[in-house]
Amino acid sequence: MSGTTDDRLPPDGAVRPRGERPVTMWDVARRANVSQSTVSFVLNESTSVRIAPATRERVLAAVRELGYRRNAMAAGLRSGTSAVIGFVTDAIATTPFAGQVILGAQDAAWDKRHLLLVVNTESAPEVERQAVAMLLEHRVRAIVYSTWYHRPVTLPAGIDEVPVMLVNCFVPDADLPAVVSDERQGGRCATEVLIERGHRRIGFLTDAETAAPATTERLEGYRDALGDAGLPFEPDLVHVVTPDQEGGYAGALALLAGAERPTALFCYNDRVAMGAYAAIGERGLSVPGDVAVMGFDDQEVIAAHLRPPLSTIALPHYEMGHRGISRLLDLLDGGAAGSGVERLPCPYIERASV
Repeated sequence: MSGTTDDRLPPDGAVRPRGERPVTMWDVARRANVSQSTVSFVLNESTSVRIAPATRERVLAAVRELGYRRNAMAAGLRSGTSAVIGFVTDAIATTPFAGQVILGAQDAAWDKRHLLLVVNTESAPEVERQAVAMLLEHRVRAIVYSTWYHRPVTLPAGIDEVPVMLVNCFVPDADLPAVVSDERQGGRCATEVLIERGHRRIGFLTDAETAAPATTERLEGYRDALGDAGLPFEPDLVHVVTPDQEGGYAGALALLAGAERPTALFCYNDRVAMGAYAAIGERGLSVPGDVAVMGFDDQEVIAAHLRPPLSTIALPHYEMGHRGISRLLDLLDGGAAGSGVERLPCPYIERASV
């Protein structure tokens, strides 16, 4: 009869022993003395049929007694969607900051009762293509595409079959939703701190290798802060280095060899700052007494363990992951998440080097 349930029982027989296989809806129906369709209606909170309160409670009691768990993936395939978000990365799962990006994304997803399905591709195009195809086959609600450093990207084919959110990357000349760090604000903040501590000759050891926003925008932030303070931009105080300890060491030695050496060094990243520490010590100078040092990235395994501990600008990795998922789920739920690139501030982490 339309609007009611069919309470015919499944075929006679005892409930299958626990441990041999997962408990099924068939087992719940046997325990509750109802049909499988009734169990399905109760578990899916269907409003299309009337189910007596006593019957509903009997089904839920059987679910609790047997420890039944719904097959969420199968339900997603039937409905055409799921509570799973795909998370495609290049090399983020093997970098120092990966845990924070994924943790932020996972926390935001879990707040809305979603799970992440993470795939690390190591930037291999064919792996990316297969990963996207697999996620689409599993009917994920949406896909987050993330990179291990802030840069422009070309998205793999097919990814736009579902809503997409970019984290720590962007597509040039496209109005796609993305969450990235505000590199320019970070460069400005680093330089402003040094100016506030009384420094007027501030060297900048910048990257020579990476064509990315971090390279251009941190320099722009440095120049912004100098201009706001009425200080001249002196090209001789900007030294291009490789973004590692050796580059920082060589660059700091070069700047400190000048007739009027800088009293502070703003370093492209914490590894460069580590090299600068070595050069300062080799020159018989101290940090921060003779030369203040500011890092960038807040790579804690370095920054917190230098002597003195390194003051630095942090990249908001957790916040980027969390905000990316939050924005994406707002969009999926009909909210006004909007498109375009959202820039998150890079906070100053004070320790003892400035």
